[in-house]
Amino acid sequence: MTDPDRARLYEELATESRRYHAAFVLFNQAVADHLGLHPTDVQALSLLTVEPEPLTVRQIADLTGLTTGSATRLVDRLERAGYATRTPDARDRRRVLVTPVPERVARVTAVWDELGRTWETLLDDHSEDELRAITRHMRRANELSRTQIERLRSLPKPD
Repeated sequence: MTDPDRARLYEELATESRRYHAAFVLFNQAVADHLGLHPTDVQALSLLTVEPEPLTVRQIADLTGLTTGSATRLVDRLERAGYATRTPDARDRRRVLVTPVPERVARVTAVWDELGRTWETLLDDHSEDELRAITRHMRRANELSRTQIERLRSLPKPD
């Protein structure tokens, strides 16, 4: 592939990536609206359910980029809505752990599952090797995103 061809593909990929990210944000907003939650709450709940152990408010703040005060308010909202509970850490009574409530999370999961079946059809015509490549790309993009988020947070804000 020639350099101009590769440059054109990178440009096309950048454009489609921007559309993809915008579509995901808008989709997340629609799911949140449907459930009566804030979009950040939906994503925090998603993070809570993929972690193997309950998280502290500090860990939620670190994962989401929120201040601890904002993360506390987020957990307050999730707790009021019945999606999460706070429990003392058995190993360190000074810490409080935030745990998703499975019965309430099932409500969110049901929405995602119903919509997800349609999304899966996008992948039906890909080979297993292509699916592995897509998964590898998503994993690497996630790792790069975390690094770039940390970098951005360390930079001074523009005027």
